[in-house]
Amino acid sequence: MSKDKNPHDGHRDRVKDKFIAHGFEGFEDHEILEMLLFYCYSPRRNTNEVAHRMISQFGSLHNLFEASPREIAQKCKVTKHVAVMVSMIPQIARRYNLSKWKKRARLLTSKQSGDYCMSLFMGEVNECMYIICLNHQRYIIHTEKVSEGSLTQTMVYPRMIVHTALIHRAVAVIITHNHPGGVVTASKSDIDMTKAIVKALEAIDIVVEDHIIVAGQEYYSFSEQKTLPYWF
Repeated sequence: MSKDKNPHDGHRDRVKDKFIAHGFEGFEDHEILEMLLFYCYSPRRNTNEVAHRMISQFGSLHNLFEASPREIAQKCKVTKHVAVMVSMIPQIARRYNLSKWKKRARLLTSKQSGDYCMSLFMGEVNECMYIICLNHQRYIIHTEKVSEGSLTQTMVYPRMIVHTALIHRAVAVIITHNHPGGVVTASKSDIDMTKAIVKALEAIDIVVEDHIIVAGQEYYSFSEQKTLPYWF
């Protein structure tokens, strides 16, 4: 074998051909990351080794993708270029999911509302809250993040929600927040917060149609569970 012969010659083409034929079916997590890294390193670099190291640092592909670029660069000893590309994945997935909804989507059921809310939080690592403003026919007229906190809590100000609903002339709203820790149940503080928001909006004749909590690919709907303050 020639000294200049790369033992990995042809490997990248074989991996790409496998993806073209079957998508990521049959790929291990490190192989998916390895393929992504093809576009960050020269053809002579063994990205399999880099992929193993990066996943090992974070424990899983999920944790790696949801880390910040700064954290990826520091922990994995990779360039900013690599760190940014990897951290873009969940943000691209979020944009892709939201793009499937029409510009003025109509939320007629709790299931539709839950699916829309799950799209909003894809790739979101901090706890935050959105307000979804609806018109009489339940078309979305505006969606806005009204609060963002840490991994465990968010500060919610009912007056911000009232202000947003008024500005966009909402007839009804859906409020939604996420539980990044993965527990998709309503806590006492979630219920108390919902009561405060419902009370504030009732004063200006705006209905809270639902409060949806998202955790990963699951959601909890106050409306479905009959736990909105109207039923207390």
